Amino acid sequence: MDYAGRQRRAAEAIQKTHIDVLLVTHLPNIQYLSGFTGSAAILVFAGERWTLFTDGRYAEQARAQVRGARVVIAKGPVLTAAANWLSKRQSGVVGIEAEQMTVSYRSALKRLLHSNTRVRETRTIVEQLRVIKDPSELALIRKSVNLGCKLLDPAIRALKPGVPEIRVAAEIEYAARKGGASGMSFETIVAAGARSALPHGVASDAAIPRKGFVVMDFGVILAHYCSDMTRTVHVGRVPPVNRRVYDAVRDAQQAAIDAVGPGVAIGQVDAAARRVLKRAGLAKYFTHSTGHGVGLEIHEQPRIASGIKEVLLPGMVITIEPGAYLPGQGGVRIEDMVLVTERGCDVLTRATKELIVID
Repeated sequence: MDYAGRQRRAAEAIQKTHIDVLLVTHLPNIQYLSGFTGSAAILVFAGERWTLFTDGRYAEQARAQVRGARVVIAKGPVLTAAANWLSKRQSGVVGIEAEQMTVSYRSALKRLLHSNTRVRETRTIVEQLRVIKDPSELALIRKSVNLGCKLLDPAIRALKPGVPEIRVAAEIEYAARKGGASGMSFETIVAAGARSALPHGVASDAAIPRKGFVVMDFGVILAHYCSDMTRTVHVGRVPPVNRRVYDAVRDAQQAAIDAVGPGVAIGQVDAAARRVLKRAGLAKYFTHSTGHGVGLEIHEQPRIASGIKEVLLPGMVITIEPGAYLPGQGGVRIEDMVLVTERGCDVLTRATKELIVID
C-alpha cells in the first residue's frame, strides 16, 4: 500500500482547510493512512508530521503495522495522551472528524486541550481520498468479491422449503469463513416469501416457504476489504407476475450499469434504473437508493441516489442494486459491485443473474 502517497495527499487536503492539526479518530481512516488495524488509536497530523497514539495492548502490533508515522504508546487513555501532547505545542486550530466523533468525546477533548486551542469541525477529508481506489486496493477488492460470488452455490444448496432462513445464512457464513474471510461485511440477509418485501430483512427463524422469492444479500471481509452482492431466487413454480417483477428489476439494474462511466453524474445512474421500473409500473416499490461505495467499509462514498450531481471518476467502486418490494407479496433485488474505469465500467461480481428456481 502506498501509505506515503496517501499521507501526502491527506496533508495537502488538510492544508486547504486552514487548520493546524487534524485528529483522525475514525478507525478505517487510520488504517487507510497508516496501516494500523487495532481498535484504539488516534492519528494526529501536526507540524507536517504524522503521529499515532495507541495503548499498550497494541504496542507490538503498531510497531509492525504502522507506516509513515511515529508511534506513541499511551500509559493511560489514548485521547488524554494525544491531547496532552498537543497542548504542549499550543496547536492553534485542531480539526476533528465531525461526522465520526461523539459529543462526549469532543467535550472531553476540549477539556484536555490548551485553553488557547480552538476545535474546528471537518468533514470527509480522508473519506474523499478513499473514494478512488488504488491498484493495490482494487486487487484486494476483486478477491473479496470473488469469494463472495463463491458463496452463492452453498446458499442455494441450503435453500429448501421448511429450512429456517437463519440456517441458510449460517451456511453462507460458514462457507465464507472456510474460504478465508475474516468476517461478514454486514448481517447476512435471507428473506423469503412475504418477508422478501423487506429491503433489509435480516435472516430470521422463519421457514423458507414452498413458493415465492428469496432475497439473499451478503458480503465478506477479506484482507480488510468488503464485498457486497444480492441475488434473488424463487422457490416453486414462478407465476407470470413474479417473472415480470424479476425481469423488470434485472433490466433496471442493467440499465444503471450501462449508465456508469467517468464523468457521468451519479443521479443519472439512479435515474436509469428508475425509468425502467417506472415503465414496468414498479417505481413506487423501489424505496432506497441505487447503490453506494464499498472499500474498507461496506458503505462508503459516493452514494448512488437521485439528484446527486457529483460525477463518477475512474477508480470508484460502487454497488448497483435496484429492487422492487411489494408489501405482503414479496420482493426482488439484484446487486453487483462495479468499478468505474477510464472508458466505462467493469462489473466485478461474476455470478449469474438468471432467475434460479428451487424445486
